[in-house]
Amino acid sequence: MARKPAPRKIDPERLKQAVREAADAYLDHPNVTSVGIGSKMAGGKPTGELCIQFTVGRKIAPQALVEEGIPPLPASITVDGVKVPTDVIERRYKPSWQLVPQTAKDPRKRRQDPLVPGISISHPKGTAGTLGCIVYDRQEGRPHILSNWHVLQGEGGKLGDDIVQPGPFDDNRVDDNQAGVLVRSHLGLAGDCAIARIEGRGIDPEILGLGVAVDRLGKPELGDRVVKSGRTTGVTWGIVTRIETTVKLFYGDAVGTKKIGGFEIGPDPDHPAAEDEISKGGDSGSAWLGFDPQGRPTGVMLGLHFGGESDAADAGEGDFALACAAESVFKKLEIEPAPSERALAVPMAAASGYDPGFLGTAVAVPVMSRAQAADAVKVGDSTTIRHTHYSLALSKARRLARWVAWNIDGGQIRLLSRSGLKFVLDPLVDAKWQTDDALYVANRLDRGHIARRQDLVWGPPEEAARANRESFYFTNIAPQHEAYNQSGLNGLWGLLENAILEEVEVEHLRISALGGPVFRDDDPVYRGVAIPRDFWKIVAYVEAGALKAKAFLLTQDDLLNRIEALGLEQFRLYQLPIAELESRTGLDFGDLKAADDRTAPARRARGRGVVAAAPVVTVIESLDDIVL
Repeated sequence: MARKPAPRKIDPERLKQAVREAADAYLDHPNVTSVGIGSKMAGGKPTGELCIQFTVGRKIAPQALVEEGIPPLPASITVDGVKVPTDVIERRYKPSWQLVPQTAKDPRKRRQDPLVPGISISHPKGTAGTLGCIVYDRQEGRPHILSNWHVLQGEGGKLGDDIVQPGPFDDNRVDDNQAGVLVRSHLGLAGDCAIARIEGRGIDPEILGLGVAVDRLGKPELGDRVVKSGRTTGVTWGIVTRIETTVKLFYGDAVGTKKIGGFEIGPDPDHPAAEDEISKGGDSGSAWLGFDPQGRPTGVMLGLHFGGESDAADAGEGDFALACAAESVFKKLEIEPAPSERALAVPMAAASGYDPGFLGTAVAVPVMSRAQAADAVKVGDSTTIRHTHYSLALSKARRLARWVAWNIDGGQIRLLSRSGLKFVLDPLVDAKWQTDDALYVANRLDRGHIARRQDLVWGPPEEAARANRESFYFTNIAPQHEAYNQSGLNGLWGLLENAILEEVEVEHLRISALGGPVFRDDDPVYRGVAIPRDFWKIVAYVEAGALKAKAFLLTQDDLLNRIEALGLEQFRLYQLPIAELESRTGLDFGDLKAADDRTAPARRARGRGVVAAAPVVTVIESLDDIVL
């Protein structure tokens, strides 16, 4: 008797592709809620037969389908000549953001420092979700919070907004609970995901209740046992019931319905959850982890929880949850599960930006006029954009920094290479408000640091390395004229801080500096960008217990003869009163004017001892001309 031929095997990748095609074809059907790969069900239990599984909002009898004019779902889908059976299950989903009021506030819902995965987190205009895990930016190595788009951003949020811990549902004192800044997000087939840069808090990467930190990524397979730690239901266990699943979810009127890719998780009968609920509102953002052969949770992250069933559609089945595939999320957000060699173990206080009290006496950032403030890009509710050892204000109209303020610790300067570092867009700011490499291609314009890279590279190794990288953000860069490069003053301009450290008894070798371009109406426009012709800098320090401040201007104006230069004339470097600088920039430098001694009757010139009064405005042709 002839043997029956063995059934043809299906290429797993072709099956995944077929499921994605089915999702594109059938998710527009109003009754279909998701499409994925699962085990065919019989009597409410999995049979082990692989199938393409549809979930629907409600099961409809064939005759009713005809009466309602709804096309039936296929009984099978052919993949490379092989018929793959389908299955239809009644199941409805929702994003896990609807909250159930809690009477007692446990540690997951209180303010935590350090931040630990498994606790309440949210956008200030949101409610509460879960801090899933600590991740690390692929480019910078800085630690970030990972959660969902609908937790950290939502309908009313935008990149640059503050993130609060705990969420407003758990503590409405949002002004006191800022924990980071939203820097990247995505809502689509790659997942419902977002990251926030941590500010002002320490971190403990071990997930609350699980005792492990995410350090690797894995791919979910049918039948995998998983565990998560969420803000609402705490630690719950589950089993992967469907993979390669695409689900459609409604995210509000402003966003509409979105298709999200991932996998489905059902209850684990060996670890039943309270009320059979493996997730509830507020668990969004939790990390689903795998197990080792001994049944213990590992640091392998398989998915990011983003939704659950809206009700118990199939009685007796228990609750089902949805997770984005971790691998897809990490790729889309450009993050890693563990720090690289250059990554930070904890966020430093310096990451909060320029420190006005760095010298022991206040040196405030410049105060902008009302018009300048209205033109400034906001990060959250602030016009100040903060990075390691420096802060800045960015002009929307000019797409350049109006001012940059930075701290220099001469006793901790490190000689770090710039090799491999590239000029990149500032992750805190929308690209439309920044210049980029397009301005500098095929010409002789120079990318000029406003806060010098060398000035920022100080502190512990990790902190200095971070400052080195962040100095290359385009928000800290200004285009410089070819005439400036040819003038020979570029090097001199960059040595002003060094000259003061070398020639003055600067207390603690610390300097605070302010600088930026001068925006003029007649600046020449090139490739849609007005190119500054003037640059300014103030250097502040403490000598013999007194605050001192010196102001400098690199300009094409002839300040001594008050004759406006025309065209691209030779640049000149001047030392001038801070009050004069205010009139040219429109900025208010506050108490620094009192620390400026340009009107003193006698002063010490570099290398020349005490000399008679010098002109209020002096030309600087060498470092010896600086009046200290």
